[in-house]
Amino acid sequence: MSDSSISTGNFAELADGITLHYASCGEHGRPLALFVHGFPEYWAAWEDVLPRFADSFYAVAPDLRGFNLSSQPPEVAAYKARAIVADLAQLIAKLGYDCAHVIGHDWGGAACWQMAISLPKKVNTLSILNSPHPIPFARALANDQEQQQASAYMNWLRGPWAEKALAEDNFARMENMLRSLSRAQTGWLTEERLTRYREVWGRGLTGGLNYYRASPLYPPTTDDAGARKLKLDPNDFVVRVPTQIIWGMGDAALLPCLLDGLDELIPDLRIERLERATHWLVHEEPQLVADLLREFFDSH
Repeated sequence: MSDSSISTGNFAELADGITLHYASCGEHGRPLALFVHGFPEYWAAWEDVLPRFADSFYAVAPDLRGFNLSSQPPEVAAYKARAIVADLAQLIAKLGYDCAHVIGHDWGGAACWQMAISLPKKVNTLSILNSPHPIPFARALANDQEQQQASAYMNWLRGPWAEKALAEDNFARMENMLRSLSRAQTGWLTEERLTRYREVWGRGLTGGLNYYRASPLYPPTTDDAGARKLKLDPNDFVVRVPTQIIWGMGDAALLPCLLDGLDELIPDLRIERLERATHWLVHEEPQLVADLLREFFDSH
């Protein structure tokens, strides 16, 4: 029986000078499951899920570059997708593995999509939680008025004022971001957890915000065509690894239209729709999410 406690304070030194902090659970040498968080979180986005994999997997949750205890380069260009993917690929190798079951949420999901597309041999299976594939996201940002409105916050977060505004009143806007997207399902956001989030945010917000600034995927405005500028060939974004999508259907920022047409881009696809969950489905339904992930891993 593996120890289901979570080990933190682990660091991987990568070849490009980036250091990634990571938490882990389970026994090294068992199949690797790599859990990748989004904004405005850190490795503990997965703290209710990791112990459920300790008996059969080596479950690892890094702080992405720009977050918490990992390196936080200040330049926007340091947060382009290829850099984040390179970090994850190097981390897999540093942990002594050739490949992993890869699980991503939000911006972590964006990186995992790109890794599965560009480095499929690194990915045993791909599991995505409320993070859109780039092709339907680009289409919706360019043409779907509802998704444009739902994503308008992205342009605000890209602004030079965002760090200062988000830090005001002890990170009140950051707390509201977690609460407002949860449809009042915020029992998971305890005061103890919120205190830890504030500590993480206090270590720096620029890295996390630079994910928005570095991405070409954002809604158009009167001054900037945004995603309308892009000419993406769907053939360049086909995912050729077994893929599972778990989607909280109550996500106010990422709408269900983003699931349309995915079967044309992903030959081996399974979609699980969680009707009661929102963007924060990992916190709201940790047992269900873990069960769906394990079933998918075991089937491959």
